[in-house]
This record gives sequence, C-alpha cells and structure tokens, in this order.
Amino acid sequence: MMSTPILEIAVFSVEAAVDAIKAGADRIEFCENPLEGGTTPSFGSLSTLIKVSNKSIFPIIRPRGGDFLYSKKEFEAMRSDVLMARKLDYPGVVIGLLNADGTIDIERIKRLVDLASPMEVTFHRAFDRCKDPFNALEDIIKTGCKRILTSGQLPNAAENLPLLKKLVEQAGDRIIIMPGSGVRSNNIKEILTQTGATEIHSSARKMLPSQMLYFKGTMHEELLSTGVDTVEIKKMLEIIKH
Repeated sequence: MMSTPILEIAVFSVEAAVDAIKAGADRIEFCENPLEGGTTPSFGSLSTLIKVSNKSIFPIIRPRGGDFLYSKKEFEAMRSDVLMARKLDYPGVVIGLLNADGTIDIERIKRLVDLASPMEVTFHRAFDRCKDPFNALEDIIKTGCKRILTSGQLPNAAENLPLLKKLVEQAGDRIIIMPGSGVRSNNIKEILTQTGATEIHSSARKMLPSQMLYFKGTMHEELLSTGVDTVEIKKMLEIIKH
C-alpha cells in the first residue's frame, strides 16, 4: 500500500507557520523576506517558533536574495545559521549553493550537510538554476541531502511534469524529489499523479490586510503582509489524503 504524500508549506513569518501547522501541514519550510524569494529567519523568529511547536519545521539557510553563488563571508554566515538551527533543535534545514558555471557546489554543500547532522537537509530551488538537472541530481545525492525541491526548471511545477517525472524515476529511493512552485488544490492531484512524487510543496500564499485602525493617507500604501491560505491548505490535504 502506497503511503500518503507529504505536504510541505512554505511560510514567511511565525504567525503564518502557526496557521499552516493548525491547518494540518505535514512540514514547514520557514523563511523570511518573501520579496527576496525567502531568506534565513532571524534568531528571534527561530527561537520563538521552536517554542510554539515541535512540528517538522525546516528553516531556510539563505543569507540573501539573488543568485546562489556565495562568497567566503556569506558561506561563514550560512555555517553559523546551520549551527544555530541545530542548537535550537530544529529537525532540518533547507540550503542550496551553485558554482559560477551552473554546477552544484558539492564541496561546500557537503560541509554544511555534515555540520547540520543529525538534521535532515533539503536542497532548495537553486536546483532550478543549475545547468544540467540530471547531473545535478547525482551531485546532490553525493552531498547527503535528503530531498530536492524543484519546479522542473520552469517557473511553475505544473509546466514541466515530464522533467519532474524523469527526476523522480532517476532518483529512485536514493533521494526525494519534491515538486513545488505554483502548486494549488486545482493542480496538486495532477502533479502527484503524473510525476509519481511522494512529497509536494506549496506556499499557499495569501496577502493579509493590516489590522491598523489608523493609516497615514499621504504614504499611499496598503501595508499588506504575507500569510497562508488555511482553506487552501486544507483543500490540498483533503485531495492528497483521500
């Protein structure tokens, strides 16, 4: 009997993480700064969330937005953040590093994976910016990462199901391929069915209005924040679990 697929939800605040957990998410990718594509949460956020829930929460270890080619100082920052997550007893982290030529930075990823142990390590969508996804898959396996989050090297996972299926088949039981980006209740079943994936990722993103009673009209701003759509999370869970 096949196991029920796992639904991971990406969140960008402590409040969003709590909401996603309450909605039933199986795992949380914890980030901050959505406009940068997600960066490492602050120590305050990390130390607060781990006290709220022992749910499977993986902080992203990404010192900045932009590309995934990091300097020596940025790599040292990543090392420190991995150690912080481990000290706070998080069960896993999410990382991704590339070389300038679009290949996987095997050496430094392996160093972070070793440093993170016994935490699990997910390789994030830096994978979607690499030169050759099939070679990259083999290189990431060498580093000891547990899974790869990928949209199939297109903006949305549903746009490249054939590549995702090939990656799942190539990976076998050596590493988990987790489709993500643009995953919603209207396509989650097709993505899982067509690719054979056993884990899937969604942000279920929802923009939330400010709760302020007073707004400075001269600033011409809405002050929206990034949350999660708990109704959408529950819909996706209903589809994949039943």
